[in-house]
Amino acid sequence: METIAAKGAIIEGMTIMKYLRVCATTVVLMMSVSLASAQTVGFADAIKILAASCGKDIQAHCQSASLANNGITNCLEKNQSRISQKCNADRLVVIGLIEARLAAQSEVAKICNRDMAQYCKGVKPGAGHMLRCLLKAQPSVSAKCNEAIDLAGYR
Repeated sequence: METIAAKGAIIEGMTIMKYLRVCATTVVLMMSVSLASAQTVGFADAIKILAASCGKDIQAHCQSASLANNGITNCLEKNQSRISQKCNADRLVVIGLIEARLAAQSEVAKICNRDMAQYCKGVKPGAGHMLRCLLKAQPSVSAKCNEAIDLAGYR
């Protein structure tokens, strides 16, 4: 086994072929995610992807894991040396996509602040009123704000 440096990170114990397979699988999975934006994923879509790719591994190694509190995710992480390469690769991609979705959700208000001030004057904040206003004003809202809304999964 050798050590591979990828974008400044070191991936220990991974052969070049295994690394390339993981990268190829990651690209294929990201292209196959059918959402408004393939750069983030919601929990329902994450479950579908992992069920398709990790179903056999979950049955074999995580059958007693709880759905709550990241039970299956923790089990797959703990058993990563025993689960399939596809499941491991897809699991990492899905985790990254969910993290990107959560980060996007936390940034929407900041990114869309100027658009809210311009197009949503008089709209009462809270209960999704501002988001509803931005969605209605989509053609006029800035590209950055529209992209932030899409990445957050609000459209």
